[in-house]
Amino acid sequence: MKITAMKLFHVKPRWLFLKVETDEGISGWGEPIVEGRALTVATAVEELKRYLIGEDPLKIEHHWQVMYRSSFYRGGPVLVSAISGIEQALWDIKGKYYNMPVYEMLGGRCRDKIRMYCHSGGVTPEECAANAMRRIETGFSAIKIGIDAPVRQVDTLRFVESQVAKLAAIREAAGSGIDIAIDFHGRVSPAMAIRLAQAFEPYYPMFIEEPCLPDNVDTMVRIAQSTTVPIAAGERLFTRWGFREALEKQAVSIVQPDLCHAGGIFEAKKIAAMAEVYYGSIAPHNPLGPISLASCLQLDACTPNFLIQEHPSMAEGWDLGEGYLKKPFVIQDGYIDVPTGAGLGIEVDEDALAERKYDGTWDTPRLYYEDGSFAEW
Repeated sequence: MKITAMKLFHVKPRWLFLKVETDEGISGWGEPIVEGRALTVATAVEELKRYLIGEDPLKIEHHWQVMYRSSFYRGGPVLVSAISGIEQALWDIKGKYYNMPVYEMLGGRCRDKIRMYCHSGGVTPEECAANAMRRIETGFSAIKIGIDAPVRQVDTLRFVESQVAKLAAIREAAGSGIDIAIDFHGRVSPAMAIRLAQAFEPYYPMFIEEPCLPDNVDTMVRIAQSTTVPIAAGERLFTRWGFREALEKQAVSIVQPDLCHAGGIFEAKKIAAMAEVYYGSIAPHNPLGPISLASCLQLDACTPNFLIQEHPSMAEGWDLGEGYLKKPFVIQDGYIDVPTGAGLGIEVDEDALAERKYDGTWDTPRLYYEDGSFAEW
């Protein structure tokens, strides 16, 4: 079997899909994307295509090594995201070739269903509590809220109180049986992260995500040692090498590789195994589309230290595949059943993709402080 074609699809709201075709009529799908840089990643995929056309798609590990190592310069969001989407598509092909789900080729499933958490939010504490309860009433037992932005390097007591009020309102409404994660989104300075984490402790957050930017691991260690709240991070780390120091220094309790950025399904499996050595768990990052979700579910099914799976919970159901997959995913009581279909277990509706085509120019929002200087998003 040989790879004969690689086709890219820019689709709304901000996604990039890849279809890899073979001479035996088996095709695979992946999602190679950096949010706001879809056109750049598409170019990287086209460059890697020169190597892949004519190659055997079943040699996934070999191709990964060649794509990652052969250009001399390694790593980074663009290259590794391009590789990630290609790798997903190759696993999809391999699963269809052997007529089994990807997780069966990675050790077999460890569970029958995948626990999901959804995003929630609101402007006021009352609105936050109401929105959280609406999600809980649909069956979710875990939600994630975000810190307001922008956050000053050293912000006011009023700001801290406003964030605590939102968490407190949700906890009071939801009770002690619901998990509430908090995303700091890397927009908080280490000094403020410590203050906020300590203020949140009485309300028992499930975890704090990206308490600060991940570039300085020693700073993340200092934050982790200052609080009892578990620290999660990893959406902006790439490959197992990017996670090594954070795990060795125990800066994180929960790794969050993004399967569209960190190197793909098998690379995330290796990252999860590294975390297992430190008794850590994995909660894959996923603010993207249904192919990304399908890839995550394959990993979640066969990974013993899996914790929970992110789900953006778009009102349109796009992230579950509504309008993209012939059979969208279904969340039942806060879980998705482990898929049983071959490969990624999905069938992409190419006619529907044509209706959602766009030029790939979605850009990341930009925030500024009141003095006009740039603020972390």
